[in-house]
Amino acid sequence: MGSRIVLLFWLLAAVLAYGQQDPPPPIASLPDLKPDANGNLSQEQMQQLFRVVADKDMENDKRLRDYTYIERDEEHKLDGKGQVKSTEVKTYEVMELYGEQVQRLTAKDDKPLDSKDAAKEEEKIQKLIDKRKKESEDARRKHEQKEEKNREEGRQFVGEVANAYNFHLFGTETLGGRDAWVIDATPRPGYEPPMKDAKFLPKFRFRAWIDKDDAQWAKLDIDCIDTVSVGLFLARIHKGSRIEIEQTRVNDEVWLPQHVGVKIDARLALLKEYNVELEQTFRDYKRFRATTKILAVEDVQKK
Repeated sequence: MGSRIVLLFWLLAAVLAYGQQDPPPPIASLPDLKPDANGNLSQEQMQQLFRVVADKDMENDKRLRDYTYIERDEEHKLDGKGQVKSTEVKTYEVMELYGEQVQRLTAKDDKPLDSKDAAKEEEKIQKLIDKRKKESEDARRKHEQKEEKNREEGRQFVGEVANAYNFHLFGTETLGGRDAWVIDATPRPGYEPPMKDAKFLPKFRFRAWIDKDDAQWAKLDIDCIDTVSVGLFLARIHKGSRIEIEQTRVNDEVWLPQHVGVKIDARLALLKEYNVELEQTFRDYKRFRATTKILAVEDVQKK
């Protein structure tokens, strides 16, 4: 996405930040979502709905690892007046390699890489293959322990989304030909975050479109409503920064990212302004086959 700062916004989505290899906890049962006489859902109903959606989203993240896909990143750097100064476009093939998601750069500014840059990408992939093949049991175990720690932190965090907000049913809309609840979330006064990452939640509000049939979120519109400080002097994300995330149903089995739009107004190291607009699109989702084999570079050259 051009900057690790953007990952803060992904906290609310709880989508791509925490890889999973083990089966997730059982998904919470869907509550009775019948509105009251005034057409409203109770806070308890909506809290439970968001817990179910969070559980399903963690399952989506697990299933994403079964797919290869194309990711196109377009970054616009803006001047002080919000005008575009420069644009950079990169396209990647994303795959799973030894339990790790890997990006292979395939194009810049919508033009295929030249032979030199393409060879560098192949070399990068080959180095990773060689490294993981030679990995010791101890190193592999430490890697798995780190992944498990991340998974547990992810589980704790997604549970806090339901606790940190007051919810309001805005209504229902049709999105992609499917009916969705439209729910607004605002920070709950007096909320005390029990974990480090959750301290950022009161800095954001969001609107969520939740598919009625699948209880999956189809769209999120997240707005930064207060300055977010990252690290002691690392960065500050300013009020007004925002992100919009859309998902799509793939193969009638999983909901995966389709589009991400981000606008960030930040100051890095309290000195450098970072004002950008980012657009990510995801397409051509294809499942790995059991027989899929990622060949080493020398094997490809022999064929």
